[in-house]
Amino acid sequence: MIYTSLLIIAIFQGIVLSVIILKSPLFRSIANKYLAYAIFTLSILILNLVFELTEAFSTIPFLRFIDNIEWAFIFPVFILLFVINQVNHPVRNSKKLLWLFLPFGYSATISTINFLNVYGFPILEMRLFEVLTHIEFFLAISFIPSVLIYTYSFLKFSIDQQEKKWLAILWAIVSILLFSWVLALLLALFLNYGISYFMKILALLATFVIHWTAYIGIYKFKLARDPAGINTLLKNELLNSHNKVSSDFNPEMEVKKESLTVDNHYFKKLEILCTKHQIYRDNSLNREKIAEELGISAGYVSQLINTVTGKNFTNYINQYRIDEVKKMILDSEFENYSLLAIGLESGFTSKTTFYKSFKKVTGMTPNEYRKSLK
Repeated sequence: MIYTSLLIIAIFQGIVLSVIILKSPLFRSIANKYLAYAIFTLSILILNLVFELTEAFSTIPFLRFIDNIEWAFIFPVFILLFVINQVNHPVRNSKKLLWLFLPFGYSATISTINFLNVYGFPILEMRLFEVLTHIEFFLAISFIPSVLIYTYSFLKFSIDQQEKKWLAILWAIVSILLFSWVLALLLALFLNYGISYFMKILALLATFVIHWTAYIGIYKFKLARDPAGINTLLKNELLNSHNKVSSDFNPEMEVKKESLTVDNHYFKKLEILCTKHQIYRDNSLNREKIAEELGISAGYVSQLINTVTGKNFTNYINQYRIDEVKKMILDSEFENYSLLAIGLESGFTSKTTFYKSFKKVTGMTPNEYRKSLK
């Protein structure tokens, strides 16, 4: 009874925490969105065990359909997406990442076929269905470890040491959880070993992941960089999840308390996005996109840039683009490129904007600048 209660508390906390991360402006970022999805998925995994312990499957047979879907396929994918977005690796924009959801889709399809077979709507012969189930099993023991190893390869791209430590610990805990789960499956298959007790232990580890993420990963590491606000938000949400956070708390004002200098955390992160990841080369870049990356409002982005650099947003980004044009003009690899092609490659949207901005900063047109170097 106590064991089941602990699991139910963890499930409730995981779902509430996921909603907080997704809805609150404190945590507004693409990376945190995937972290919320991962926590919610982990809560579903624990919930399935609670259904089994409470014999809910016999009362509500449809719950078996949810249980048969292998949620463990999608959990490490969300962790991977969280990590690559947290370190701002360029691969985060790759459409190929969508293929990582294929095993989960396959498992959902298998579960649907099984559900229809049980309720008198056979789609496949039992022998063929068993083959598909075996494929799902081998996907589990190969796909999940592969995603975890792939995720580990991105930890080194974190520039902030505290962030790197947090990501490494999160990866280690998740890896222990999932590798142990895969090991349990192998023991059950090859040694015919009963794993129900082992799964209960893993469920407790999963509850620890949720608690640790809530109080260490979010509060201590300060994903939102606002411990006081987070403490207030968590307290209000967990005590009364249907009430709104006190109107006296304004997360945007709390963010703005940080000094608007070159040491500002968000400005440092913006500089990294420009110097390391060259986001200025995206010709559709705007304040809103950068605000989403940084987890702040578009207005705060403008205020930050204006105060620290003395430039408006457009001039700030165009300065990086012009510097990039200068480098490309000097690079022999681009000697056969037209100046317009170089400008567009650097992020400018048109010839007019490129030439006007370049002359405003350098006092010369791109043609004049290239000739001055000869």
